[in-house]
Amino acid sequence: MDTTSLRQGYAELIAEARRGGFGQPPAGEWSAEQIIAHVAANDELLAETTEHVLSGNRRAYYNHDAVDTAKLTEIVAAHGNLEALTDWLEKTSSRLVELAGRLDEKMPTMVHTTIRDGDLTRVDQPWPWPRAIKVQAGHHLPAHLAQLRALRV
Repeated sequence: MDTTSLRQGYAELIAEARRGGFGQPPAGEWSAEQIIAHVAANDELLAETTEHVLSGNRRAYYNHDAVDTAKLTEIVAAHGNLEALTDWLEKTSSRLVELAGRLDEKMPTMVHTTIRDGDLTRVDQPWPWPRAIKVQAGHHLPAHLAQLRALRV
């Protein structure tokens, strides 16, 4: 699978996080630290599912743990600061990009995919797994990049 857009999306998000200078989020929205924790935690879930796909297993993908604000707050506390979270994101994104590069788009494996966004369920059906990776590159990363930029003071 071509991972060019995925690599670019991560490079932009990581560079934005490294710039820092973020203010407090509006009530009910995530902080810069929570945004980066969310993306990195989601990367781990995506990478785990991708590993299963590559090994011939079908494992469902469910992003619940990566969107739970209380869990994100715990992750932030465990890492300590935005710099450490961004270091973690570099590792998780590198792993996911490497695994995604091994996917064969011509032989897409169907994976039951559940994507929650706040209280909304955006997806709850079998998806060709490369499509989930394309959504990460084309929608998910740009959306969180915009969130970070909106937090800049």
